[in-house]
Amino acid sequence: MRAVPDVEFKCRELGGWVTKTSDDYFRGKRVVLFSLPGAFTPTCSNKQLPGYEGSFDNFMDLGIDEVYCISVNDAFVMNAWAADLSITNVEMIPDGSGTFTTGMNMLVDKDDKGFGFRSWRYAAIIDDCMVEKLFEEPGKDDNCADDPYGESSPENIITYLENNND
Repeated sequence: MRAVPDVEFKCRELGGWVTKTSDDYFRGKRVVLFSLPGAFTPTCSNKQLPGYEGSFDNFMDLGIDEVYCISVNDAFVMNAWAADLSITNVEMIPDGSGTFTTGMNMLVDKDDKGFGFRSWRYAAIIDDCMVEKLFEEPGKDDNCADDPYGESSPENIITYLENNND
């Protein structure tokens, strides 16, 4: 197992700036973190984020304390996206500068789509700041023509938890 990157996140709460750290999100908890290329994009908005929101109770029943969505987007975009999709259970983490994503070795160039640097799609189970299990989509590469989705799906994570929860 390896530790999650120790970074600060610039968040917006109740109209003001709040700085949170990796410890705030991951210390003393077992969480599911999933990352995606960008807010308001088709697969992310139509499948991944709503799928995790709909599976939230299943995760809680399997001993998960929190479910987090992280993306290389700023706090304004992440909050607007959650509001647009009526997300109430999954907590959004803005990684606007890609610092956490870089530390996870998941930053890729998606300049061919006009995105710039973004996260490769993945999910992780993190136990007290340690990556217990990483679910990385295949084919990770800069300017990848494909947008694979399956390995990091909530269904796949639930199956893992059902078979590996001691």
